Amino acid sequence: MWVIWAWLVLGRTQAAFRGRGKLRLSLSIFPPSAVHVDSPPTIPTLTTSYAHGTSSKSLLFSTVGGSLQASAERFPDREAVVFLQEGVRKTFSQLQQDVSVNPAYQVQELEFALRKVGCNAIVCPTQFKTQKYCDMLRQICPEMDTASPGSVKSARLPDLHTVIVTDSRQPGMYHLEDVMQAGSSQHMQQLEELQKKLSFDDPINIQFTSGTTGNPKGATLSHHNIVNNAYFIGMRLGYDWRSPVRVCLPVPMYHCFGSVGGGIVMATHGITLVSPSTGYDGRANLAAMESERCTFVYGTPTMYIDMLGQPDLAKFDLSSVEGGVMAGSPCPPEIVKKVISTMGIKELVIGYGTTENSPVSFCGFPTDNLERKSETVGCITNHLEAKVVDPGSGQLMPLGISGELMIRGYCVMLEYWGDVTKTDECITKGRWYKTGDIASLDKYGFCRIEGRIKDMIIRGGENIYPAEIEQFLHTHPKVQEAQVIGIKDELMGEEVCACLKLKAGQDCSAEDVKAYCKGKIAHFKIPRYVTFVKDYPLTVSGKIQKNKLREQTEKFLAL
Repeated sequence: MWVIWAWLVLGRTQAAFRGRGKLRLSLSIFPPSAVHVDSPPTIPTLTTSYAHGTSSKSLLFSTVGGSLQASAERFPDREAVVFLQEGVRKTFSQLQQDVSVNPAYQVQELEFALRKVGCNAIVCPTQFKTQKYCDMLRQICPEMDTASPGSVKSARLPDLHTVIVTDSRQPGMYHLEDVMQAGSSQHMQQLEELQKKLSFDDPINIQFTSGTTGNPKGATLSHHNIVNNAYFIGMRLGYDWRSPVRVCLPVPMYHCFGSVGGGIVMATHGITLVSPSTGYDGRANLAAMESERCTFVYGTPTMYIDMLGQPDLAKFDLSSVEGGVMAGSPCPPEIVKKVISTMGIKELVIGYGTTENSPVSFCGFPTDNLERKSETVGCITNHLEAKVVDPGSGQLMPLGISGELMIRGYCVMLEYWGDVTKTDECITKGRWYKTGDIASLDKYGFCRIEGRIKDMIIRGGENIYPAEIEQFLHTHPKVQEAQVIGIKDELMGEEVCACLKLKAGQDCSAEDVKAYCKGKIAHFKIPRYVTFVKDYPLTVSGKIQKNKLREQTEKFLAL
């Protein structure tokens, strides 16, 4: 728990002026490119594949710490965080007074991240699950065993001087409790003086991407990036008028979904975060929603699929749960519909974004109809711009026609830390971020995501987007989860392969799947290969690694 919140103190400063605008403009004066997003759009306004999320709500000019302080002053006795497995509860007042490295990194990734950012200090537990962090650090930095705490001198990590461990005491490391008790009023005064020098444009978070192809990249996000993104996420979900909001948060805090959508939204809107378990546990999520009377739940599609598959799902009282957010990877429409109908989460929304966009750029409205909830990722969020362009020429696509989605606005990261080349590859001179996703916009501003450019299958000259086939395969009564990849083929270039995870106790053959597809999807989209898997290879943030899945499948098929 301490690791999760240690970084909040680094951004703490005096609450800054929030500058909430009071001027409301009539929709009729907005240009054809504008979508007024303070409420669900009811009038078609777009004529091209460019949308600007106009809003009467001004951007905030605050740091992370300033936002937390403001909520602590407004809700001092409200619970901020609840960690059920550890038995820890903290009010906003307590959290503010008390106040990290990705807990799933391997040794090579850890060393790369620490060296890349020139890390001076690290806070970590001795071990979590199978990850032995202190042992990993000693492999990289053997000098730690003979060093005094705070005086580490490492050949491989020359910038690292201090390691703070949160549980059992270790040679060469401070213990968190000692650090906490060493604080005095003089230190607090020094901290407050330092905080006054902080700007909301300063970097607060170097969020390393999953690194599915080579070393991870450090997306550098400012206070301004994540505070505003969190604020407008909360506004879109109605957190400003729902009270109190208690969010069941099973998603990891080292991913933007959890850290910004959870942690920073907690700071900006005064919501309560409930952590069901230290590691993902679908049944624990359901139990937490019941016992803590959660009003919202967050999760990736895989997490919702797991909760839907719990054999005693019907036994849990989820009547307090008004809404939820599904994000982190493509959301199959059938799963969205099942969550709404089976779990009773009527105000479920889909969120879309990237780490580089702090992260959310599109999000649904809780009151959207079922078609929009299941088929789109909602509308552009406040103060952001989106456009759909031809990936080759960069020309704007006609309305409703697919192309590469690009985003511009306050949310775009500062840079990939220390990597000008990779930064310039994805951010244009006009500060448009290239998402690498294929999408289309409708006349109301709702966005449909059709897949990743890099995942597109080219079969005999036909462009095939895996997401379309995956969505269809989720309608099969025996299929729990579906992933579609392109497999190399000498004649066609690539062939379609479906890698399926079946529901518990179900049996199915490749021929059964192909027969189910026949006449329902185009013949060239019917998978030539069908494999059945127990699990998919995942990144540290829980995303499916299609490149590794492709390698494993081609090896299995002896191609």
